[in-house]
Amino acid sequence: MRHRIASIVLAAAAVAACDKPANAPVEPTSEAPVATAVAVDAQADARFAEISARWVEGRFRLSPVYATAMGEHRFDGEIDDLSAAGRKALLEFSQQTLADLDKLDSAALSRENQVDALILRNQIEFDIFGLQTLQDWAWDPQVYSQLAGGAIYSLMAREFAPIDQRLASATARIEKLPQVFAQMRENLDPKRVPKGHAETVSKQHAGVLSLIDDMLLPQADVLDPPARQRLDAAVAALRVAVAEQQKWIDETLVPNAAGDFRIGATLYDAKLRFALNSELSRAQIGERAEAEIVRVREQMYQIARGVLAGKPDAPALPETPDEAQQQAAIEAALELAYAERPARDQVVATVEATLAEATRFTREKELVTLPDAPVKIILMPEFQRGVSVAYCDSPGPLDKGLATYYAVSPIPEDWTDTQVDSFLREYNTRMLHLLSIHEAMPGHYLEGAHSAKHPSMLRGVLRSGMFAEGWAVYAEEVMMDAGYLDNDPLFRLMRYKFYLRAVANAILDQGVHVDNWTREQAMDLMVRRTFQQEREAAGKWMRVQLTSAQLPTYFVGVQEHFETRRAVQEREGDAFNLKAYHDRVLSYGAPPVRFVRQLMLDEAIR
Repeated sequence: MRHRIASIVLAAAAVAACDKPANAPVEPTSEAPVATAVAVDAQADARFAEISARWVEGRFRLSPVYATAMGEHRFDGEIDDLSAAGRKALLEFSQQTLADLDKLDSAALSRENQVDALILRNQIEFDIFGLQTLQDWAWDPQVYSQLAGGAIYSLMAREFAPIDQRLASATARIEKLPQVFAQMRENLDPKRVPKGHAETVSKQHAGVLSLIDDMLLPQADVLDPPARQRLDAAVAALRVAVAEQQKWIDETLVPNAAGDFRIGATLYDAKLRFALNSELSRAQIGERAEAEIVRVREQMYQIARGVLAGKPDAPALPETPDEAQQQAAIEAALELAYAERPARDQVVATVEATLAEATRFTREKELVTLPDAPVKIILMPEFQRGVSVAYCDSPGPLDKGLATYYAVSPIPEDWTDTQVDSFLREYNTRMLHLLSIHEAMPGHYLEGAHSAKHPSMLRGVLRSGMFAEGWAVYAEEVMMDAGYLDNDPLFRLMRYKFYLRAVANAILDQGVHVDNWTREQAMDLMVRRTFQQEREAAGKWMRVQLTSAQLPTYFVGVQEHFETRRAVQEREGDAFNLKAYHDRVLSYGAPPVRFVRQLMLDEAIR
C-alpha cells in the first residue's frame, strides 16, 4: 500500500489457457468513442494553467503538512487548521476554484489539459464532499493522529534541506501540535466515533513522541543555544499535551465512542466514485470480483494438482473437483509454500534479499526502464502501524533525488507464538518476494519514480491511488509471466493467492460498508474462499473498519491496466513491445487509468 499523509484537506488523492492472467479483463460493453478534432484554444490552456497554479498554491497554504509531503517547503513551519474557521476557508476556496473551472470551455483545452481539468474537478468535489457530507473531521480521530505524526515525519524523514533548517521548522510545528489536539477534542463527537477508530488512535497517539525521540532529538545538538532552548521548551510542552490528550482519549473518547464504522450505501457510492475516478459502478466491481474468485481458484487447483501429484499424503485430485475437493487440494499445496518462511527476527533481512532479486530480474528481463532514484527499507514508524503490513513512501513530486522508503511493520512484541506463526505462514518467503515486487520493484517504487518525471505539477500532487495500486498488482502478474524464480509453480500459486487478496478487498469493502457484513462473513471470504491466514484476515477486518473506498483500488486499477494493455496490443499487433509499452504508460504521471488509455489510443477524453 502506497503511504499517504492523512489530512482533512487531503481527501484521497491510485498466455496459454492454463496460464491465462488471473486478472484478465472483462470484455468492454461498448466501443470507446474516438476523439474528434477540436481546435485547441491557447487562451483556454493559459486560463487553465492559471487556475491550476492558483489551486496548487492555495491548497499548499491551507494544508502545510500536505505541502511538505509533496516537496513544497515554504510552509514547513505551519500546520493545518482543522477548526471551523479553517474548514470554512478550505470550503470557500474549493467552491471558488470549482466556479472558475465551470467557466472554462474544457473541449478547447489540449488533451493533456482536458485530463488535468477532470482530475482537478474530481479532487475539488471530493474535498467539498469530505467537508460537507462525509464530515470525517467530526468522527474519525485518525485525521488528527495522522496529521500530528505526518507534521514531524515529513520534515525529518528525508534530507531535503540542512538539518538545522528542518529542526527549526519542526520546532515551529511542535509548538502548534497542542492546537491540533484541542481541535480534535472540539470537533469530534464521541457518539459518531467508531470504537475501533478510537482504540486504534489510542495505541497510535504516543507515536508522535517516538518520532521526536528517535528522529529529532538525536540530531538537535547542531542547533545554536537559543534554537536548542526553544526546541527543548516546545518538546517539554508537547509531552504534557500528549499526556493530557492520551488521558482524554482513554477516559472520554474510547468509553463513549458509539459510532458505526459502516458508512452506508449512499456515502460509500459517492466516496467510491471520487476515490476511484473510474467508470465502473459498485455493482460492476462486485460482479467482476466474484467472477475472478471462481477463475483464480480454478487456476490454483491446476497448479495444486501438479505439485501434489505422486505425493503419498495428497488429497483427491480429480480432473473436475467439487468445491470441497478443490479447497482441500489448494490448501494442501499452499502448505508446501508455507513451510519455507523466515524466522521471526529475519523478516526485514529476507525483504532486503527479495528486493535485490526482484531488481536483478526486472533489469535482466528488460521489462521496464529502471529508475536512478534510491530506495531504502525501513521499519514502519509507530504512528503508521496498525493498518497495513508494508507501504511504499515515495518522496514528494517536487523533491528531486531523494530516497523512496519501503516500510515494513515489525511483528508486534506482544503477539503469541501462534499469532506469529500465522503471520509468517502468510508472509512466507515467496510471499515476501511478491511483497517486494508490489511495493518496490517493479511496483510502487518504480512507478512513483517514473510518474514524478511528468511535467504537470498538478498531476504530480494528485497522483491516482487506483493507478498506483493497480500498477503494483499488474507488476506481480508481469513478473510471474516473465518466469520469476525460474517459473517455480509454488511462486505462481502464491501469486494467485496474493492476487485473490486484491479481489477480496473489493468485495470485502462493499460487503462491510454497504451490505452490513459481520466479522464472520468477512473472515469466511478471506480465510476460506481466498486462503488468507487468520492474522492477515484479522488485520484486514480492522483495516476495512478504519478505511473505506481504498481497498477496491487494487482490483479496479489492475482490471483497467490489463484492459488498456490489451487494447494497445490489438492496435499495434506484431509491433507491440512490452518494455516500450510500460515506459509509455508510466510517462503519463499516474492519472486514473482510463485517461492513460484515452491518451494512448486517441480516444475522447471523458
